[in-house]
Amino acid sequence: MSRVDELIQAGRKAQQQVAGYTQKQIDDVCLAVGWALYNDDNVHALAKLAVEETGYGNYESKVTKHKRKVGGAVEDIIGKTSVGLIERNEETGISKYAKPVGLVCAILPATNPTATAGTKAVAILKGRNAVIFRPSSRARKASSMAVEYMREALRRIGAPADLVQIYSDADIPTTGELMQKCDLVVATGGGPMVRAAYSSGTPSYGVGVGNAVCIIADDADVKEAVAMIASSKTFDYATSCSSENSIIVQRGILDEVLDEIRANKGYICSPEEKAKLRKWMWQVNDKGKLKINGKVVAQSATRIAADAGIKVPADTSMLVVMGDEPAVEDKFADEKLSPVLTVFTYDGFDEALAKIASITDRYGRGHSMGIHTYRTDYIERMGQTMLTSRITVRQPMAAANGGHAMNYMPPTATLGCGTWGKNSTTENIHYKHFLNVTWVNEPRPAREFSEDAIWGDFFERIGHSVREGDSYETV
Repeated sequence: MSRVDELIQAGRKAQQQVAGYTQKQIDDVCLAVGWALYNDDNVHALAKLAVEETGYGNYESKVTKHKRKVGGAVEDIIGKTSVGLIERNEETGISKYAKPVGLVCAILPATNPTATAGTKAVAILKGRNAVIFRPSSRARKASSMAVEYMREALRRIGAPADLVQIYSDADIPTTGELMQKCDLVVATGGGPMVRAAYSSGTPSYGVGVGNAVCIIADDADVKEAVAMIASSKTFDYATSCSSENSIIVQRGILDEVLDEIRANKGYICSPEEKAKLRKWMWQVNDKGKLKINGKVVAQSATRIAADAGIKVPADTSMLVVMGDEPAVEDKFADEKLSPVLTVFTYDGFDEALAKIASITDRYGRGHSMGIHTYRTDYIERMGQTMLTSRITVRQPMAAANGGHAMNYMPPTATLGCGTWGKNSTTENIHYKHFLNVTWVNEPRPAREFSEDAIWGDFFERIGHSVREGDSYETV
């Protein structure tokens, strides 16, 4: 029997054992697993190993990420029904019953190899499912430690440990086999892995390319806005796909924004320094394509600056470059996965909307946008017109997009980007996405309708000639 088949067999056996669990029993499973990746002793060990093994991010941020992400995922499932009858409508006679989806294959990223495991496990187990994690080859030890903590927690409450497994040495062929043999795939990671999930033949949730861009409007509280952006951009050295990559600032407040950036220990590069930084950050790979240099991903601003040949103060938290126009042609408008922020400007709000759309259409379509404003008309226009899955208002995007105590976005590490980002959903993937739902429909008195009730107003507005097939205009 192959290693994949061994994992599949063990996972299915464990899942069948909990398929009949009550709501309380499965909630206890989630609480136990969540605590395993939330309590201080385990979190500190995981954060330390994740940084040592991957070289990405920083210890303090990874500790905070566990508290925020795993804690948020547990808080999200408390009191929520995922077993048996979850909804009943007497008027329609429709009842909905939750069932497990079965065995889930979950792909983990190197940039967040441990908290993502906890967040996903809580959501998946809530539906009485089992999960097999496939870690990044760069984070096998850290992800394996996280899974072992969760398995030990399951043993302690008498639940089957094989509800949570890991295939730590999987290669590309065996990962494909694992995806094909599970019931559902949820992929968080690079583009090739997400595309592989969608191509596996198994129902899948994946993520699109991140490239969060944020507008600072003329009415913004500049000090508050920049402080939020700085905290988001520097958190874990920008490992999050929701970390702001560019900001678009109303020209009249640009000087104030730059002053606040300096106050938050941001270093504003000269044009010459920007050229040096570009040369270091993007390099031609062995396939002849210009790609982000792996040596800048999730590194500190001071290290990136030193490697690029730029002298900066020792306490520099982020590097800031002024964007060139047209913005869509500036390489610094792309996702950078590092504490490097690009600043563009605009005059009227129409220009801001056009600019944010052009940047994300080129790179990061459908993922997220942000705005710092108190004007409801600005917020409404973005909501009505922007082709994006989430718009974050007056919040640090790295924290807020995936759910935070400051908002009610479902806590997740998997952000759907809709058809704009070649994903199957625009939603934050959380426990509801790991439920099959049976609709039971009971008869109700037959509804009667007439042509006039349905089309009467339409014919009055358009003209009765439409009944005979004549052409007509709706405007």
